[in-house]
Amino acid sequence: MRAGSLEEAFEKAQIKDGDTLSFHHHLRNGDEVLNAVLALAAERGLQGLHIAASSLFPVHAPLVGYMRDGVVGRISSGFISGPVGTAISAGALPVPVRLQTHGGRAREVLSGALPIDVAFVAASGVTPDEGLTGQRGVSAFGAMGYPIADAQKAACVIGVADGFVAGNPDIPAAQIDHIAQVDQIGERAGIASGTTRIATDAVSQRIGALAAQVIAASGVMKNGFSFQTGAGGVSLLTAELVGQEMARRGVLGSFASGGITGQHVKMLQAGLFEKLFDVQCFDLEAVQSIATDPRHIGISAARYAAPGGGAVVDDLSCVVLGAAEVDTSFNVNVTCRADGALMGGSGGHADTADGAELTLITTRLTAAGFAKLVPQVGCVTTPGKHVDVVVTDAGIAVNPAREDLKDRLIHSGLPVVGIEDLVMQAAKGAQAAPPRPEGRIVAQGFDRHGQAGGILRQL
Repeated sequence: MRAGSLEEAFEKAQIKDGDTLSFHHHLRNGDEVLNAVLALAAERGLQGLHIAASSLFPVHAPLVGYMRDGVVGRISSGFISGPVGTAISAGALPVPVRLQTHGGRAREVLSGALPIDVAFVAASGVTPDEGLTGQRGVSAFGAMGYPIADAQKAACVIGVADGFVAGNPDIPAAQIDHIAQVDQIGERAGIASGTTRIATDAVSQRIGALAAQVIAASGVMKNGFSFQTGAGGVSLLTAELVGQEMARRGVLGSFASGGITGQHVKMLQAGLFEKLFDVQCFDLEAVQSIATDPRHIGISAARYAAPGGGAVVDDLSCVVLGAAEVDTSFNVNVTCRADGALMGGSGGHADTADGAELTLITTRLTAAGFAKLVPQVGCVTTPGKHVDVVVTDAGIAVNPAREDLKDRLIHSGLPVVGIEDLVMQAAKGAQAAPPRPEGRIVAQGFDRHGQAGGILRQL
């Protein structure tokens, strides 16, 4: 093995029409590798490629042209935002996109249900033994959880790196067929795409405070407590308030997990948790932490959320998640907008809700003029059977299956209301929802067990 150009590695891989190429999204909206690879594919006149990317972001807008030109014929992914999602909703692909959860994708790759011809693994450094790492180098992005399964199972693995570094690899040399040197794998600033600051507006403050009070009153906050939140402003506020309550009670948590932010790092450093399990760093503070603190542990997407025993999500005491829509059956949509256009996907949403002992959904009643509490969601991303509590600025709704929890919260003096009441309040302050699209199916979700879920239709 020797380091050469991306063009040389591409030729050695002998990619042909219809092949499945995989990519990972640790650089999020700063990734430059997928676009560079597809440019080479287009130059060579390849057609019908299957892109199996763990997630796609606005930076991947060039993919739209490749779909329309036939270079790309299929897509599988855990999350799709930006122009690619818009094009898919408009019918740019001949077959429906397969929307996986992060755990479901890892299960499919490892089981052979998603065979990969060539995996392109972006890395911030090549180690002395010719392994790959994301923890060191000028483009360091931290944990490298998503391409681990790809590297184990792909017929050909190409490491794409922009530096050479000391230390141990995240992916060993034995799993790598070729290494391609590039000037830059991406922009580290894009890692923190989305909200990574604690919310300060009054509505968010109320929701975060209520969410923390629900967790404190639920009975799960005790020694050994394990916790996960997203990277949104309300989630970070909830994590901060939960940490304050843990400190007040003298609770020592076992771990925090998921996409890790600086807020989780602060909780680790404050002695609130024994360790962090990190499948993906969400900001540069987390990137620095995983490279220097042995208690901050990188894990694979399979270890994180694949079914079959031993997944971190199955040991969660509590997870706090967001929503685009929630309905009267507690189903959650984080896949499409009110008009039905693709704008996201499960990622780890459905995985964690499935595994956690307590699942909280935090959301405003309305956003962008539309109700977020609705009679029926536009797409079921996470089934209501996995949701315990919905926390809004107008009160808290508890799943009827959790009467025990409802009693606890009422006894604690929290504002528990019916989910139907929240839906009615949301409708009063919102404009009428756009009509649901009725075209052919352009995308379908699948849970981590492979069961088919919500569908999206062409606009």
